[in-house]
Amino acid sequence: MTVSRKKSKKRTVASRIKKYLITGVLIWLPIIAGIWTINYIITTSDHLIRLIPKGFRPEDLFGHHIPGLGIVLALLILLITGVFAGNIIGRKVVRLWDSFFGHIPVVKTVYTGVKKVSESLLSDSSKSFKTPLLVQFPHQGVWTIAFVSGSLPDEIRHSLKDDEDEFLPVYVPTTPNPTGGYYIMVRRADTRPLNLSVDDALKYIISLGMVMPDGLPPPADIEEDDDDDEK
Repeated sequence: MTVSRKKSKKRTVASRIKKYLITGVLIWLPIIAGIWTINYIITTSDHLIRLIPKGFRPEDLFGHHIPGLGIVLALLILLITGVFAGNIIGRKVVRLWDSFFGHIPVVKTVYTGVKKVSESLLSDSSKSFKTPLLVQFPHQGVWTIAFVSGSLPDEIRHSLKDDEDEFLPVYVPTTPNPTGGYYIMVRRADTRPLNLSVDDALKYIISLGMVMPDGLPPPADIEEDDDDDEK
């Protein structure tokens, strides 16, 4: 009995140490990832300082580099660009810019594609991803989260013989990187609506199902087969 108790205590201590180590990793891993992301954004943005003529840069004026000024400069550039593009002259310049890139082989494909995706993701219109739902993908009987993506062009609707709005264009993101995925067209009847926001659905996808949407209970643990353990 004494030997078995000592072995039991050793297993208990080992399991506790393992538990504490895993808890420490789970706490520090997102912190390190967050710090790395912030540092990467600041470091990358600080390269914009090179756009300022030499002699007017912070290191020339103050004698040392000031981290984070690149982000301020980037925000100013975005704000000024948005204000400029909002008036008549700015819209004409943007159209000329689009026309210029639209006539360069290969470049026009990349430029137009990025422009369309950016407008879709950042737009407040109905073209942006606003409706999470469940679809069967990659085959029947397997369900995954997808997002309604805009509307179908008339040519595709005609080819699908979709006169009653039976098909939906949806984007199926990959896990854990939702920036890659599949654009598919599914029958509306083959989808299931979800009472989730886009943010909650994305967090659920990115976390591999570990982060439950707000208001939902955590999933119950799957009971293991005791017979297998005994074996």
